[in-house]
Amino acid sequence: MDKRRTWREQEQQLVERWNTATQRYDEAQAELKRQRLPQGTGTPTEECVRTEEAARAELEIMRKQVARMKVEFTNGKRY
Repeated sequence: MDKRRTWREQEQQLVERWNTATQRYDEAQAELKRQRLPQGTGTPTEECVRTEEAARAELEIMRKQVARMKVEFTNGKRY
């Protein structure tokens, strides 16, 4: 029973981190798009591009963690 509670806590933390990462990525994408909008020729700042790349990398890490947890669940190592 203690393992289940630990797993649920891990899953909840992962969901919270996933939501935060997707929100950061969406905000970075919106800012990037906003900077490109003026007449379609605007170039985003270097900082904006780096922020978007960092958010994308963070989201990719989260995807891998979700996939790992899914494999553990499918293989019967969780629950």
